[in-house]
Amino acid sequence: MILLRALGLGLLVAAAPVHAQDPGTLDPKPLPPLAEPQSPSTPAKELFGRKTEPAPLAARAIGSYARGCMAGALALPIDGATWQVMRLSRNRNWGHPKLISFLERLSKKVPEINGWPGLLVGDIAQPRGGPMLTGHASHQLGLDADIWLTPMPDRRLTREERETISATDMVRPDRLDIEPEAWTPQHTALIRAVSREPEVTRIFVNAAIKRALCREAVGDRSWLTKVRPMFGHNYHFHIRLACPRGEEGCVGQDPPPPGDGCGAELNRWFTHEMLFPKPGKPRPPLTMAQLPAECRRVLVAE
Repeated sequence: MILLRALGLGLLVAAAPVHAQDPGTLDPKPLPPLAEPQSPSTPAKELFGRKTEPAPLAARAIGSYARGCMAGALALPIDGATWQVMRLSRNRNWGHPKLISFLERLSKKVPEINGWPGLLVGDIAQPRGGPMLTGHASHQLGLDADIWLTPMPDRRLTREERETISATDMVRPDRLDIEPEAWTPQHTALIRAVSREPEVTRIFVNAAIKRALCREAVGDRSWLTKVRPMFGHNYHFHIRLACPRGEEGCVGQDPPPPGDGCGAELNRWFTHEMLFPKPGKPRPPLTMAQLPAECRRVLVAE
């Protein structure tokens, strides 16, 4: 595991995008007050990023995965018998109770699934969901979670280790396939098992990892449908749960296209244009007016 340069994240003032493997800090500082928090032009991420506790409301996922918020969040405890939370300074171990329960149940199965002692859990969501100050476009409903592609060690990591160590990069430098010395049958077994969980609607992985899974899958290949290629995701895989039953304000996604996704659809990810995309113009940050109206109630709840 690689030690990376120190960089303040989490509740710190962020001057640049934060990626999954960027280190955290042992001394997070509160963000300064906003000059005009009520201004319609204030980015929603600046408002939600300053909330350090969940909204004391009934648990609900409100809106869509990339344009919403969350009430009644629960924190995944930073230590469990079969999981450990990473990058604690980010304060992103909050999720919808359905997701927190799912992660606890899943982690207990891991030793039987692939022999790992447990899972290292990355970003879930902010205490009230919503757009994040840095990093993800999704993770706004508390129904998304990043799981490191590095097994949990058989000891408790220190606070410093949780902020500084990096997961293993599973993708070759040329981006065309997995790194054979890093990828193992245990990785395939874990992603296959998670994909077969009925609550899971999608799993996002690097296209090279999807290529490896397509190659290694035997017998029933239906689980591959939920495994979707996505930029990045070479150090971790991203679990997305479906909207909980009865929560009408939660906007789900259409089911993935039929089939295993291992043909022409996957091959497109290995064209020059996809492997080396030209930088696009950054999208303007979301404002509160672009989120569901109920998110304002979540934001101000005390």
